[in-house]
Amino acid sequence: MDELKKTVRWGILSTAKIGTKVCRAIRRAAGTEIVSVASRTQERAEAWAKDHDVPRAVGSYQELLDDPSIDAVYIPLPPSMHFEWTIRAAERGKHVLCEKPLARNAAEATQMAAACQQLGVQLMDGVMWVHHDRTAAMRQQLNSGSLGRLRRVTAGFSFNWDEIPAENIRLKPELAGGALGDLGYYCVRAIWWTFGELPERVFATARYFNDVEMNLSALLWFRDGRMASFDCGFDTTYRKWFEIAGTHGSLVCDDFVVPWSEDKARFWLHDEAGKNSEHVTPGCVQEVRMIENFCDAVRSGNLDDRWPADAITTTRICDALAESARSGRVIDVSL
Repeated sequence: MDELKKTVRWGILSTAKIGTKVCRAIRRAAGTEIVSVASRTQERAEAWAKDHDVPRAVGSYQELLDDPSIDAVYIPLPPSMHFEWTIRAAERGKHVLCEKPLARNAAEATQMAAACQQLGVQLMDGVMWVHHDRTAAMRQQLNSGSLGRLRRVTAGFSFNWDEIPAENIRLKPELAGGALGDLGYYCVRAIWWTFGELPERVFATARYFNDVEMNLSALLWFRDGRMASFDCGFDTTYRKWFEIAGTHGSLVCDDFVVPWSEDKARFWLHDEAGKNSEHVTPGCVQEVRMIENFCDAVRSGNLDDRWPADAITTTRICDALAESARSGRVIDVSL
């Protein structure tokens, strides 16, 4: 079979809620097939498979990885489990799409990427927004020079729990929970996507619940006097926006993580005279595009090193922010 036309056969390693969205995306993507789902119990796997029309269900993650009919796996397990099961998947020759944050820290992320490269499988973290056609359109505006020299990025990603769900995995330190990895990771990726380089130093402050971040606010300093800031948390209304400001204009996206509407993904340009223009990108579903981009790399046989590299850098910056929040100090980010 022509590799460029090969059907990529998927297994899903967990019945986590986010898997439902990605399951739909795999079905909608061209040249893909869902083969199997795994859970810690056969009963749970079978119930999920029935609800989502998946042909096979298995009661252990390793059993799914041992299935020779599966080409790629999606891993929506808690962050504390990403390292182990990404390595195990790579050892069984499976390409890996792993939920964010890719790992508990940059050291783990680096080992995961190295193992996948050595074993010849693609690794990607599940940051969907970077795959949207709108993101390419925003990049084109940044590269055009219409905003002048880029000086500042400001971002926010939050949602509010009126009552704190203490059993939620986001609030469990042993599962690597916390607002920084769950929400701030997206903001850090947006800052890295904009400037394309590490900050020189960072500072963060956080409020903790059960020893994980309930909320966090951060400052990042870059060379040439550029700066970025963001906040994230589980105690503020739903927000998912960023602004990129240059010397002559700014770009604002009020829903960069997930568009409010699939049919009308938008952003705005503002110039220094107060004029603004709305730019709309229709007809792109970012989860589907992510799956398609991943499968294109799988079919080509040429691993795309950008995706694990971006994940490692994002995790590295998050590590420095976490250290700053714990210590109360400005942290230098070494080159």
